[in-house]
Amino acid sequence: MDLKALTQALGNLDGESMEKMLNEFVTSNPSEAEVNSVVGACQQGMAIVGDLFGKNEYFVGDLIYAGELLNNALGILKPVIGEASSEKIGKMVLGTVEGDLHDIGKNIFRGMMEAAGFEVYDLGIDVPSSVFIEKVKEIKPQIVGMSGLLTLTLGAMKATVDALTAAGVRDGIKIILGGSPVTEDACRHIGADAFTVNAAEGVKICQEWVK
Repeated sequence: MDLKALTQALGNLDGESMEKMLNEFVTSNPSEAEVNSVVGACQQGMAIVGDLFGKNEYFVGDLIYAGELLNNALGILKPVIGEASSEKIGKMVLGTVEGDLHDIGKNIFRGMMEAAGFEVYDLGIDVPSSVFIEKVKEIKPQIVGMSGLLTLTLGAMKATVDALTAAGVRDGIKIILGGSPVTEDACRHIGADAFTVNAAEGVKICQEWVK
């Protein structure tokens, strides 16, 4: 398996080449180490897509398509993926906050976080703070991600962070906000640790946090 070619194929959004390479790979009775290298090559391909998106060479549609290609790749590899490659680097609770029904950005971010090796618990859209609290207590994640596209969701983000603090589960958890209305000032006011409007950059921030 030419790992560089696989990485490049995903970076180029060339699903046909990826599928051909992966199907051949699966029939070659690969070892666990080889499977892990191939999953890693796919993750690097997603990183290329993220960088090109950051440079405005790719657009949201390309990110969504890359996420589909990645899911398709993992689907092909499923029969040969061993336990080792499912070793996670961290846990995250993610959701679009109460009052907001947007989920495209959140779904792109979730796909890229999973590709980077995070275990992501996606609570969906219009998520009340009580649901965030419940999930945080249950799985004890290192990171909580809140998403929203409406200006009014900034209030819901603050209410959720305040509720996590009041419930005694804020300590030791990093909070990242995503969505176009979030600014540095808003992030500070809300009491979060970071914000991003770019999924790829968000993944990098989270990777730094779990190092």
